[in-house]
This record gives sequence, C-alpha cells and structure tokens, in this order.
Amino acid sequence: MGNPQRIGAAPIHSFYSSNAWIEGNVIRQLEEMAAIPGMKAIAAMPDLHVGKYGPVGCALLSEMIHPQLVGSDIGCGMALFQLDTPVRKLRLDQAAERLAALEGSIDGNAGVDALAAAGLAPTLFDSAVGTVGGGNHFCELQAVEQVFEAGHASQIGLDPASAVLLVHSGSRGLGYSILQKHLASSQSVLDPEGDVGQSYMVAHDHAVAWAKVNRLMIARRAAAALRADLRPLADISHNFAERVAGGVLHRKGAATSSQGPVPVPGSRGTLSYLVSPSADAPLEAFATMAHGAGRKYDRSSMHGRVRAKKSDLARLERNPFGGYVLCSDRSLMVEEAPEAYKSIDSVMDDIARFNLGQPLASFRPLVTFKTARDPSERSERQSHVDRRKGRQREDWR
Repeated sequence: MGNPQRIGAAPIHSFYSSNAWIEGNVIRQLEEMAAIPGMKAIAAMPDLHVGKYGPVGCALLSEMIHPQLVGSDIGCGMALFQLDTPVRKLRLDQAAERLAALEGSIDGNAGVDALAAAGLAPTLFDSAVGTVGGGNHFCELQAVEQVFEAGHASQIGLDPASAVLLVHSGSRGLGYSILQKHLASSQSVLDPEGDVGQSYMVAHDHAVAWAKVNRLMIARRAAAALRADLRPLADISHNFAERVAGGVLHRKGAATSSQGPVPVPGSRGTLSYLVSPSADAPLEAFATMAHGAGRKYDRSSMHGRVRAKKSDLARLERNPFGGYVLCSDRSLMVEEAPEAYKSIDSVMDDIARFNLGQPLASFRPLVTFKTARDPSERSERQSHVDRRKGRQREDWR
C-alpha cells in the first residue's frame, strides 16, 4: 500500500524506501497538500522533490481542480521514438553537430500543419511547437543498453540494434499562459462542475494535446537532421489533471501508467529506462509511476556545487558513456549537471519494490540536446579537426 501516512485531512501513500533521497522540505509540502480542504489522498513516488506550487513526483486526488498542482507546463511528458539508424553506423561527433539544428523554431508551416492535423485550433503560441524549451527539457539520442523483456520489446517494435530518441517537453508558453490566467483572477481552486472549472479543463486538454504534438515535431526535426525515419514507441504525460471516479486526479511530475510502457529517464550522465507497468499495482498509486530520477539539489544550490570554469564546463559537455551534451547556456549546464539528480538505480529499485512496474529495457545517452548556438556555426573543436585532416567530413549515413 506504499507506507500509508495520515497527515492532515488526507492519507499520503509513499512509494519510496528509506534509500530514496527525500528532503524535509518536500515532506512539509506534502503535509500542506494533505491539509487542503477537499483533498482525498496523495501518492508520492520515489522521485519526489520540492516544487514551486507543491511537491513534484506525486499524484493528488481532490474534490476540486487545483491549476497550481498541475503547474505551468501542462501536458509535459516523455516520448520515445525508434529510429531506423543502426547504432554501429553512428558517428557521435557528427550526430551532435547535426542535432544542433533543433535550436530555434521550425521553418515553414510544418508545426502549424501538425497542430491542425491533430484537430487543434490556432493559438498565439503555435510558433513554438517543435521546440524543446528550457529547464530540464531535452531531446536525447540513445542506444539500447539492455533488454529485460525481449518478448514485450519485440511486441512494441523496439529494435535493440538501432538508435532511439527520447524527448522531454511540454506545452511551452501555452500552458504557462493558462496557469497565469487563473492566478491573475485569484481563482486557484475550481469547481469541476462550474463554468470556470470546465473552461479551465477545455484549455488544459488543448495544452495536453498541444504538448504531445510538440514532442512529435521535436522528434521529427531530430530524425530529419540525422537523416533517419522514426516510429513512436511511447508518449506518456506527467503534468495534467483528469476526472476520475473519486474526483479530480492531479499528476505533477508523475507519469500515468495506464497507457502502456513508461519512459523513466535518469540524468544526462546515467541510463534511462522503459518500464512495463504492473497489472496488479497498488490501487493507492492511482496508476502512477515516477517520471524520472527527480532532482536531488535545487537549481540555485548547483551553482555552489559545480564551478562554471571552462575546465568544469568541458567535463559537463561529455557523459560517462563517451556521448555529447549540447548546451550553450552555462547556467543551465551547471543546473542540469548529472549530480543534480537522484540515483536512477534507487528509483528503479523502488518502482519494483512497490510493484509499480518492471524494467523493459535500458538506454545509454549518446547525444543530449538542450540548447545550441546557431547550427550554421561550426564548433571550434570540429573546425580544428577538419583543418588538421585537410578534408571535409564524411557523411556518416
């Protein structure tokens, strides 16, 4: 049942062990959420950490709609795509340079056309579709490290010899505008049967669908840059609200596990996983799973833990697997350093320990895109190599 605790008005079911890194401030946030009138129950996952409007890494069942518990990045999630490119044929330095093409907005009408094809009405934010955004969002080229459930992997079409893309992004400025509208109106708690509550859910559902198109367009841009074809394997949201039998279930950094395999990323320096949800997972978990490793240290404190010297930043541009990290924003590079995150191994142990799911496959990072300079600019490193070799780079595919 996930170590149920009775704190305030609502029970909290914790699905993490004593090995999880759970700080005191996030426990206090849970206590505050449990004391909200109308709150019915909370499920806390092993990636639990402090958030701006409430804890990240939990699902909260309430009688009312709480836009702040969904947050500003409505519909944010993880999507995994299979590429038709064999990993053995990849040249990572060239793949890294090509993925720099993800910087900036989409040329032409491809993004707007994709939104229209999904049946979404135009908004003022549609020019941002197909962009990763800031913070912990990314597009990562990966290789399959290990397959744990060969039959299931084959069933969903996972090819262990070919590369995959993992995309983490959401609704960009659209979701932010929806939350700000409600904060400005001082209507932070909404009746799901009232006009304002229903209006919020219409806008919310649009943002969730928009975010899914956004992840698809990011993947299409990346695949085009890599000269590859792609096929979706999984797309799971972890920031949204939904009407359920007991009320309104809010997921804040908590992946739904009722829609198939769930991508659970580590940091950009560790393995990521695709997890098969358990058919008999505890009901108190609300069909929810950890959405990643979860932060261990907040962004501001990372500037005191990781120096921004040139040598330190150079270290952060590579990962332990020999891969590349594309991030031209020095502050973001420091804030998103691998040591900012909890142990993905510990999170995976708790997912299995509490019968939330079992690993289907693991993936190692090859190239992680966060931000990049103008893709027309050649890196100093690569230009030097080209000059030394006295020839143009060969095409790798």
